[in-house]
Amino acid sequence: MAAAIKLAIVDDHPLFREGVVRTLEQIGGFEIVAQGSSRDDALRISEDQQLDILLMDISVPGGGLSAVEPALERHPDLKIVMLTVSEENQHVMTALQSGARGYVLKGVGSRTLAAILRTVAMGERYVCPQLSARVLVDLSSQSTAIEKPDVLAELTSREREILTLVAAGLSNKRIGLQLNLHEKTIKHHMTRILAKLNVSNRTEAAMTLRDATEHQHPPVRHPS
Repeated sequence: MAAAIKLAIVDDHPLFREGVVRTLEQIGGFEIVAQGSSRDDALRISEDQQLDILLMDISVPGGGLSAVEPALERHPDLKIVMLTVSEENQHVMTALQSGARGYVLKGVGSRTLAAILRTVAMGERYVCPQLSARVLVDLSSQSTAIEKPDVLAELTSREREILTLVAAGLSNKRIGLQLNLHEKTIKHHMTRILAKLNVSNRTEAAMTLRDATEHQHPPVRHPS
């Protein structure tokens, strides 16, 4: 029997936090080792507990996003998943650039959340598909003289969505499950993506996207 995923949740709404804890415990496969309500709690918990995943809202006092980098500096193997109501593209970008492994909206169903957490625990990344697509569309719609973002603009919205999930580390099978498409259909889209980007494999395609992202969105400096 697989070991339970050790998880902590940091959210400043006690009723919501307790609901997530109760739901995950009922589904099974998770051990909730700690709870908190602020950035300081997140850092303390990540220091004191042996965690697999830290599930955290970005709007906790002190700022959840500002807790990601210091927590990972101390514990690089920790997997951080943001669970939030924010659909702001910049929040998604900042979370991923800081090292978060997942970005999930609070409207997600309980069993879907459990599946996402298992996926992250196995080493994959997850970003809510509609947010992934919007971030990439935002990147490709900006005017630039850089070659690679111009190439990205040739992709269809579906191809952009799939490329974003590829760059997040998901397999064709996992992408198909998320988008409700056959794995064969994902492979067909990937063939077209590789041809349009003039690259030979999915790793190079992901690098094309990441290079474009870095040029379009330099790291954000938060006021102290």
